[in-house]
Amino acid sequence: MKAIVMTGANQPWQVQEVPTPTAEPGQVLVKVHASGMCYTDAWATQGFGGDIYPQTPGHEIVGEVVEVGAGVHTRQLGDRVGATWVQSACGRCAYCRENRPLTGQTAMNCANPRTSGFSAQGGHAEYVALAAEGTVLLPDGLPYELAAPMMCAGYTTWSSFRDAAPQPHERVAVVGIGGLGHVAVQLSKASGFETIAITHSPDKRDLALQLGADHVVANGKELFELGGADILMVTTNAFSAAQEAMTGLRPDGRVALSGLDFNHPFSISSEGVPFHMMRQKVIGSTHGGLQRLAEVLDYAAKGRVKPIVQTYSLDQATEAYDRLVSGQVRFRGVFTPFATG
Repeated sequence: MKAIVMTGANQPWQVQEVPTPTAEPGQVLVKVHASGMCYTDAWATQGFGGDIYPQTPGHEIVGEVVEVGAGVHTRQLGDRVGATWVQSACGRCAYCRENRPLTGQTAMNCANPRTSGFSAQGGHAEYVALAAEGTVLLPDGLPYELAAPMMCAGYTTWSSFRDAAPQPHERVAVVGIGGLGHVAVQLSKASGFETIAITHSPDKRDLALQLGADHVVANGKELFELGGADILMVTTNAFSAAQEAMTGLRPDGRVALSGLDFNHPFSISSEGVPFHMMRQKVIGSTHGGLQRLAEVLDYAAKGRVKPIVQTYSLDQATEAYDRLVSGQVRFRGVFTPFATG
């Protein structure tokens, strides 16, 4: 089969012919119809995931089950399924003995998790073998290319939104209108909340309004002048912008931090009113469990959230990666290995 391969840290992606995997016990073999690009793919390529090479990246995976491994009774041939970053846990380590649900925490705490694009083959390929327990059935009628971004961009932002637990009278602000942020704005508005987009990019102002934002501001000062927000959904890896946006965070406000930056820490300014005197909270948020994924897939199937995607063939891997790392993908790049025309 054809697959994109990371051959080493900071090496360009290569498209290679590799053996097609088979479904081992507990797994399903999926014909990949769409695989979304996440900036985590770039982090992995740059070496932040450790020495995982050679490896195929990709953890926004959707497709059709074409083989069912021994012991799998929940999936059938022809099922439309999706899978995320964390496929399964070891089930035996101290963390697993706490019997927590399968979430993003699992990857950080389990002694031997199966993670797409890191410890196991990712989805930027024609086929991928997945742990059946980590797959979800896709809603009928949801196109594959729109379902793929829900596996991480949608899953992450919806989990962040739910972790922040906005109340009916509160305002939600989304920091960064990119691959995650443009989905977060839609989710907040679809849930009935007054929604504010925070972006330094003038060209994204009109788009944010079209996506449902009630207001668009450039920074925390403008947010404060607008009356502030109770929730800051940080969907960007530009932590400086997120930290500055806290100027507009209301008393008892919450910062839901789902962006990643392995080079810079997230810090809280000591200027102005002290953070603790405002009784504010910073919440680390990641994939919150497959029930959260089911919720956001339902939103997508009903058309309440629709990611903006650019599709690529596997042979366009180099172009797609270059656009990803340079910020030119607007807003989610999706590989469609079997697309025609």
